[in-house]
Amino acid sequence: MAIADAGGTINGKKVEFVFADHQNKADIAANKAREWFDRDGVDMLVGGVNSAASLAMGKVAGEKKKVFISVGAGTTRQTNEECNAYTVQYAYDTTALARGTGAAITKQGGKSWYFVTADYAFGTSLEKDTSDVVKAGGGTVVGQVRAPLATSDFSSFLLQAQASKAQILGLAVAGGDVINAIKAANEFGVNKTMKLAGLLIFITDTHSLGLQVTQGMYLTDGWYWDMNDQSRAWGNRYFGKMKKMPTMFQAGDASAVGQYLKAVKAVGSTDADKVMDYLRKNKINDFFTSNGVVRPDGRMVHDMYLMEVKKPSESKRPWDYYKLVQTIPGDQAYMTKAESKCSLWK
Repeated sequence: MAIADAGGTINGKKVEFVFADHQNKADIAANKAREWFDRDGVDMLVGGVNSAASLAMGKVAGEKKKVFISVGAGTTRQTNEECNAYTVQYAYDTTALARGTGAAITKQGGKSWYFVTADYAFGTSLEKDTSDVVKAGGGTVVGQVRAPLATSDFSSFLLQAQASKAQILGLAVAGGDVINAIKAANEFGVNKTMKLAGLLIFITDTHSLGLQVTQGMYLTDGWYWDMNDQSRAWGNRYFGKMKKMPTMFQAGDASAVGQYLKAVKAVGSTDADKVMDYLRKNKINDFFTSNGVVRPDGRMVHDMYLMEVKKPSESKRPWDYYKLVQTIPGDQAYMTKAESKCSLWK
């Protein structure tokens, strides 16, 4: 969609799109990135779902001096300890999720937490960032358990959580895992004794689970299709093609590609240094965000949104699932310069 919107050619050159599945494995992601850069002449990578895979892609992009825009990975290491001059982190990160959902629930009295955490870079990053927010708000973390990627049976993890007597069950898992965890929490009645905090929930997860199960749940998102006229127009275009509404990942991918192509056209080149310089100097205004800024560490700073899932009676039409509780300004959502360990932002 972004390539079509850009006209299909930039500065007289056809825009080519290639894709691959890294299977959530860092070595496959790194090898494919290296192959594309060295053999196939690829100029830019976008995507990067799975934090370990994204970190591996970022490392290769830094070595090869090629642009990488990470949309799907949440780990703050991407633009913190492992930052480089050619990587942008676009849609969200675990700090922003924690400062949205974690802070809101703690402020409302959810002081004791137990985490079910994905056993890879994203999960550990999200647990740490949320724990920091909970403790800063006067709360405590009474325990945690690590769940492998693609866990089908969450019963033992949830029973451990329930036995902890914590008020809040922090679900630091994503995708199919969060769906399975929430289903199991309802099945075993865990949701009757603990409030569920979905720390990364997509609208497609909400759709799959249904409002009866997810109503009242807080979540933090970087984009929602029904926010304004621009987001609705783009969301409905996507729906026309895919028969489902986009998450912040699909919207972020399209926005990132659109902004990259805009930069290439403006500088008249795919030279990564020139493109990155343009991206840092020019604010991002499109259907995804208003006045987005790419910082020296590569973090694209934009507002985040604390949402509450609607009751079935409040939803007026399909995919009308969220109500806005709070807009979290970008300068409050993400890691600050004082907190950063990125050598490029000192």
